Amino acid sequence: MIKLEDLTKLFKQKNSQSFHAVDHINLTVPAGEMCVLLGPSGCGKTTTLKMINRLITPTSGRILINDEDTTNMDTVSLRRKIGYVIQQIGLFPNMTIEENITIVPRMLGWNKKACHERACELMSMVALEPKHFLKRYPRELSGGQQQRIGVIRALAADPPVLLMDEPFGAVDPINRKAIQNEFQEMQRTLNKTVILVSHDVDEALKLGDRIAVFRKGKIIQCATPDELLAKPANEFVASFVGQDRTLKRLLLVQAGDVTDMQETLTVRRSTPMKAAFNIMDDNDMRSIIVVNDDEKPLGFIKRREAREIVGICGDFTHPITITAKAEENLRVVLSKLYEHNMVWMPIVDEEGRYSGEISQDYIASYLSSGRTRRELAVK
Repeated sequence: MIKLEDLTKLFKQKNSQSFHAVDHINLTVPAGEMCVLLGPSGCGKTTTLKMINRLITPTSGRILINDEDTTNMDTVSLRRKIGYVIQQIGLFPNMTIEENITIVPRMLGWNKKACHERACELMSMVALEPKHFLKRYPRELSGGQQQRIGVIRALAADPPVLLMDEPFGAVDPINRKAIQNEFQEMQRTLNKTVILVSHDVDEALKLGDRIAVFRKGKIIQCATPDELLAKPANEFVASFVGQDRTLKRLLLVQAGDVTDMQETLTVRRSTPMKAAFNIMDDNDMRSIIVVNDDEKPLGFIKRREAREIVGICGDFTHPITITAKAEENLRVVLSKLYEHNMVWMPIVDEEGRYSGEISQDYIASYLSSGRTRRELAVK
C-alpha cells in the first residue's frame, strides 16, 4: 500500500517567492490497485510521482509504503521496491534488449540463467518473441516495441510498486491501445501497486481502479472511474472528464457485469408453449430465449404469441439475428442495438452459452440512475 500524508512541495521562483507545486495532498492506494494521477499540465502530478521515488525531496509530509516511512529508507532500498517508467523510455542504445531488461536484476546479483528466464517471461507478456528480440539493439525496434521494453524493464526485479509517468504518451494511437491492453493483462497477473500519471481522460478511465484529479497542486477528487463520471465533485472535474461523461460510463461496464445480476430463465425446443407463456407471465417477460442442450441460444418465443398457441417452442422460435459477448462493454452493446434496430439483445459467454440479455431500457435506466459500480475501499 502507498500512502501520502499531507505531502507538500514548495518551489522558489525567480522573484524569490514560493509556490506550491504540490499542496498538502493526502492519498491512499491499496496494494494491487492502480491509481491514475489525472489533470492538466503543471498541476503537480509528476512532482508527486518523483517525490515518491525520491527524485524530488518533499518540503513536508510523509510517504509510506506498506506503513513504512520512506524517509527512514536508504535510496537503494527504496528503489528496489519501485519500478519506474517514463515517456522517453531511456533504453541504453549500446546494450541488447536482454541487457536493458535485466540491468537491475544484474545489479542485484541475479545469475545469468535467472536473468535470461526473467527476460523471456516478461517478453512473452508483451507479445514479443524472446528468440527474435532479446539479442537486438533498441535502434532495431519500433517506437511501440521500445515502449513495451521500457515497461517490462521496470518489472524485471519484481518490485511491488510501479510508478509510470505518461508511459504511453509518445506512442501512436494504435500502438498505445495495444500496449494499454497488454499492460492491463499483465497487471491482472502481477497485481502490482501502480501510480500512473496521465493527462488523457480515456486512458485514466480505462486503466485506473481509482483516479485522483489534480488542479493547482491539490487533489480535487479521488474516485473510481465510474463514480468520477457519475458524480464529478465540481465544474472543473466535470469539464475535464468531458461533456460526454454520461456516455463514457458505458465503456466501464461489461455486458457480463449486467447479466451476472440477472436470473437467467430459458426454455428448450421441447418446452410446451403454454409452459413458456406461464414463465414469461409470472416474470413479466416480453420474450424468452430457447436454448439447446449446451445452453446456446437458438432463438426466442414472444409472450403475446405463446398465449394462444398450442405446441412446442421449437416449432415457433424466432431466429436471433445478433448477439453480444459478455466481455463487450455497454457502449458496444448499445451500438449493436441501434445498428440492428433492436430494443434488446442476448448476451453469450466465451463458450457461446446464453447468460442473459440487455435492453435499451436497461442502459437508459443505468445512466440516469447515477448509481456506481462500487465505492472506493480505503483502509
